[in-house]
Amino acid sequence: MKRFIHTTLHPEVYHGHGKRPPYFEGWYFKMIDAAEQHKLAVIPGIFIGREHSEAFVQVLDGVSGESSYHVYPAEQFSASWEAFDLCIGPNRFTTDSISLNIEDDKHPLRGELRFKDITPFPVTPTSPGIMGWYGWLPFMECYHGLISLDHVMEGTLELSGRRIDFSDGRGYLEKDWGQAFPSAYIWQQTNHFGTYGTCLSASIAMIPNLGRTFRGFIVAFWHNTQLYRFATYTGARTEKLELSDEHLFWVVSDGQQRLEMYSERAAGGLLHAPIRTEMHRRVNETLQATVSVRLTTRAGQVLFNAIGRHAGLEVYGDLETLLRS
Repeated sequence: MKRFIHTTLHPEVYHGHGKRPPYFEGWYFKMIDAAEQHKLAVIPGIFIGREHSEAFVQVLDGVSGESSYHVYPAEQFSASWEAFDLCIGPNRFTTDSISLNIEDDKHPLRGELRFKDITPFPVTPTSPGIMGWYGWLPFMECYHGLISLDHVMEGTLELSGRRIDFSDGRGYLEKDWGQAFPSAYIWQQTNHFGTYGTCLSASIAMIPNLGRTFRGFIVAFWHNTQLYRFATYTGARTEKLELSDEHLFWVVSDGQQRLEMYSERAAGGLLHAPIRTEMHRRVNETLQATVSVRLTTRAGQVLFNAIGRHAGLEVYGDLETLLRS
């Protein structure tokens, strides 16, 4: 019980100590350089199965769309019990740094980055992170955590022989853990608006819970040190959810504000995602989408209206059910 309380109140730490299969846990580092010419997502994690377990580091080049999946024996995964500090082979990941030494004939990746001005999502006993009170439920299929909505980076990486300076670039950090990804979901994120200090992270999915499935969503919009939260558990609702091959139009609202998100989809690369037996579900993710965000009061006063660049966007699964629910 003590361990469960600690991990619930610290979503960033490794939750998998002592977990039975099937179980996965992965952290998502998004990195864009100051000139906005290079975009990378690095995803370390572990999958624990009944017959096979493996640690991994995934890399997505957001410009070329190339992705690579680097497998390590599960025995080469180690993580602190108290803080977010994990090693996968020669690679180390913490809340404020990454150190990479991925040997690969096609996509070697080496270097170190440091993060500063971390902007964590608030955690309280009654609402331990972006999932709110759902974070206390011990039987959810998948959990989600926002570790840093926005931060500054320092350092360089060398990818496939190209040296990339990420100094003064912007980063974002989140994670997922549980038994498997939802059967259908939409996720998008951007922290590249006209000025610093703004971030959107939004997802909607089919959620299994106590023998039934419902459509749930969590949206965090952070602007000028103020956090606007729209979620199923807050009583907010989805007014519109429309999807085409080119666009996503999603509107959420509560008793105080209304948030419109109009996204232009773009080509991306394929990533591995967990099912209950393995890490072999292939999900298309782009880092080149754009999201027009408009936040208004219920009376119509415009609080924010701008376009987010270099947006991460994933659309996966039984979308007909997701859109219809």
